[in-house]
Amino acid sequence: MTFWYLAVMMPLVLLGASLASECTYPSPLKLCPFEQARPEFFPPESPPEMSTSSTVTDQWGHCYKATERGLVIENPNGRTYTLNGERGLPVEEVTCVTMAANGDLWMGTPRGAIRFRGGRFEYYASKRWLPHDEVQAIECLQDGSVRVYTPDGVSHIQFKTMTLEEKAEHYEVLTDTRHKRHNYVTGCHLPEEGDLSNWRNHDDDNDGLWTAMYVAAESFRTAVTGSEGARDKAREALKAILKLEETTSIEGFPARSLTHKSEPQFGHHHGGEWHRTEDGEWEWKGDTSSDEIVGHYFAWHIYYDLVADEKEKERICETCRRVTDHIVDNGFYLIDVDGKPTRWGVWAPEKLNKDLRWRGDQGLNSLEILSCLKVAHHLTGDDKYAEAAQGLIKDHHYAINTITRKILPEGIGGAMQNHSDDELAFLPYYNLLILEKDPELRSIYLLSLERSWQVERPEKCPLWNFIYGAVTRRPCDAEAAVESLQGIPLDLIEWRITNSHRADIEPNPHRGRHGELISIVPVPWPERPIHKWNGNPYSMDGGSGHSEECGTFWLLPYWMGRYHGIIE
Repeated sequence: MTFWYLAVMMPLVLLGASLASECTYPSPLKLCPFEQARPEFFPPESPPEMSTSSTVTDQWGHCYKATERGLVIENPNGRTYTLNGERGLPVEEVTCVTMAANGDLWMGTPRGAIRFRGGRFEYYASKRWLPHDEVQAIECLQDGSVRVYTPDGVSHIQFKTMTLEEKAEHYEVLTDTRHKRHNYVTGCHLPEEGDLSNWRNHDDDNDGLWTAMYVAAESFRTAVTGSEGARDKAREALKAILKLEETTSIEGFPARSLTHKSEPQFGHHHGGEWHRTEDGEWEWKGDTSSDEIVGHYFAWHIYYDLVADEKEKERICETCRRVTDHIVDNGFYLIDVDGKPTRWGVWAPEKLNKDLRWRGDQGLNSLEILSCLKVAHHLTGDDKYAEAAQGLIKDHHYAINTITRKILPEGIGGAMQNHSDDELAFLPYYNLLILEKDPELRSIYLLSLERSWQVERPEKCPLWNFIYGAVTRRPCDAEAAVESLQGIPLDLIEWRITNSHRADIEPNPHRGRHGELISIVPVPWPERPIHKWNGNPYSMDGGSGHSEECGTFWLLPYWMGRYHGIIE
C-alpha cells in the first residue's frame, strides 16, 4: 500500500544554487516506501484446482461470487451488492475469484486479471503483465504474490517495497544500458516484440530535446546528491547537445540529430533533410524545430547554474550567443541551408500577430522566444537580448500573447489537446519564471501558467505539477504527482495496451488529434500505454512492443521535485 503525508511543519529547504534562490517550495511532501509490481513469465502448466473457484468466502461470512455481470458480494443474511463497471470494475465478465491471506481479492476474466485492494481496482492485462489476457485461474501465494494461469503461460506477479530513489536507480541503469547513442539519449527499437536482448539505437527527430531533458535531470540529481556519476552523465550529454550546433554549416543553427559514418543508417535515412559534413564523418539533420530550440535553452540554463565549471560556462555562453544572434538577426526566424525559415522555427511578429495561419501558435511561440531571450541575457549578461525582449513586449504585445497560450476548441474539452505543445510551453515557463524578477511581467506570465496548469491538472503530470510548484511556490498537487511517479511501471517497453473495451472507463465522444480513441479521465499509469510527457494521457489504446522508452521522462520530474524541495 502507498503511504505519504504532508510535512507541513518542516523548515524550508534552503538551496545554495542560484537557480532556485527565490523559488524554494514551502511545504515538502515526505516520501515513504511504496509497493511496486513486477511479473515473471513461465511456460503453461495446469493450475491447482483450488485456484479456479467461482466463489470465495471471507472470515466474516461475505461470499464473493464471479458472474458474467460483475462480482456479487453476498452477506449471510442474503443482502447482496454487485461490483460492476459503473462501480469501478474494469471487466464485468468475472470467471474466477480467490482471496489472498492479506485480504486482497483477485479476479480472473477473459480480458485480464483484477486485484481489489483497499477499495480500489487494479487491472493487469497485456503482455506488460500476462502472457495472454485470458485468465484461467489465479493462485495466491503466502508471500503476497500471485500466479496467473493463461493459455500461453503463467505470470508470477510479485510486489516489492521500494523507494522512489531506488526506482530512480532502476531507470538510470535502464537508460545507461540501452538508450545512449553518441551520448544522445532517446528510445530504442526492439526488432522482436518485447525482446530486450536484441535492441537497436536510432536517431530521432528530437534528439536535441530528449537529450536536453536528460541533461536537466542529471543536473538536478547532481545538485541534490553531489554525485560525480550524475555530473559526468550531465556533462557528456551536454557536450552532445553543443555538438549539434557546432557540426552544421550554419553558425548558430543546431541540427535535429547527428549520425556517424559507422552507423548503418548513415547515408540511408528515410525522410528528413540530411547534410554531410565536409570531412565525411557525420551527417546532420536540418529543418530544426522549435522543440530543439526550447530543449537547448532549458539544458543550457540548468546545467550552467548547477553543474558547469568556468570553462564549460564559457562554451555554453558562446553557443547560446551564436544561436540567439542567429534567431534575432534573422528577424526571429531559424534560417535553414536554403535561406528559408524551418517549418516551426518562427517567432516573428509579422507571423504571430498578423498571419492567421499562426494564430493558434501565437501564445506558445511568444512564450518560447521571451524565455529564450531571458536565458540568453542570464548566461551572457549582454543587454541586447533584454532589449530585444522589451521590443517584443512593448511593440508587439508578446507578454500579453502568452496569456492565451492554451487554446482548446469550443465544446470538445481536451479532445484536441496537443501535448507536444504542452511540453514546449512548460519548459519555457520554467526558465522564464525562474529568471524573471519584474513583478508586473511575472504577474502576466503567472496568469498564463495558471491558465495552462488548470487545463493540465487532471492529468497528474509530475513534470507540469513540479514546474508549477517550483516557479509559483504554491500547492501543486504534489500527492498526485507522486502517485504518478509511483504508478509508472518499471517496465518501459511500449507494449500493445488496449483499454477501449473496459466497463469502468467513460469514452470521450470525440477522438484525439491523431484520431485515437480517448477517455474522459486519464487511465491509471500501470494500465495505460507508455508515453513521454508529450504523449496523450487520455489515449486508451496504443503501443506495439517494438520499442522501449528511456527513463528520462521519469527522472526529470523526480529530481526536479527533490531539488526544489517539493518532495523529500
